[in-house]
Amino acid sequence: MIDYSTHHEPVSDLFPRVDATSADEYRLSDAQLADFERYGFIGNVPLLNAEQIEALRDELAEFFEPGHQGNELWYEFHSNESTDPDTVLFHALGAWRLRPAMHDVLWNPAMLVPASQLLEGAVRFWHDQLFCKPAGDGGVVAWHQDYSYWTRTKPMAHLTCWIGLDDSTTENGCVHYVPGSHRWPLLPTTDLAGGMEAIRDVLSEQQQEQFQPIACEMKAGEASFHHPLMLHGSYENRSPSPRRAVVINLFRDGVVSDQDEAMLAGTKAIPRGEKMDGQFHPLLWEGAGR
Repeated sequence: MIDYSTHHEPVSDLFPRVDATSADEYRLSDAQLADFERYGFIGNVPLLNAEQIEALRDELAEFFEPGHQGNELWYEFHSNESTDPDTVLFHALGAWRLRPAMHDVLWNPAMLVPASQLLEGAVRFWHDQLFCKPAGDGGVVAWHQDYSYWTRTKPMAHLTCWIGLDDSTTENGCVHYVPGSHRWPLLPTTDLAGGMEAIRDVLSEQQQEQFQPIACEMKAGEASFHHPLMLHGSYENRSPSPRRAVVINLFRDGVVSDQDEAMLAGTKAIPRGEKMDGQFHPLLWEGAGR
């Protein structure tokens, strides 16, 4: 079994290879950059073609099988993280270590060029996630801010890219965002796979008034990017269609560790104050920002 975390370059030809001098086709427009600053997210960014979607879906299907090859490499693996016995939420971290397409999607220039613009610098990998809601009984992902789980690093120069492997709609549990909430302070965490109403217990009166979520519906292969303080979540899937997604968490090169313990299960500890790099946090893109 290959541990692909030891490979800091693509291992296939699934994604094109470009450099900063030939990446203009992937750059975000000034309007998109302005929307990100104003609202804290942008959606409907084309990231995957049909071949790439199918390759990722095929590898994902293998992970649903008990005892699949490489299962000892996961940082976390939850075949069902839902707290509701009537729903299912598949959630796992570390797919990039197990399969070539899941590994190579990290080097997709259609993601890295926008990420460099939004982070205003070189891009490093933090970790990946898989979120899958099966048709008919898919569970929720409760309201949260990503950085609440990442405070063991500093500064807060992080970015999340949410990539749909299916059309994501209000019916099958697409991501919802609260525009402008990226300007809120860090909120207390609630149960990620619990109920959608728990967030209201930690919002101020002003935040309650500003809590006006909007749905981010997208086609398969499209992605959204959001700020680490953006409040977001997704409702249950009661539709006849699955909602599968790959989530890539990134940070600007230069972010340092703020703890002495290992960041993720099975990884090497990075002492407090030292730069986040090494086997599990490769540099993905050196192209400069905006």
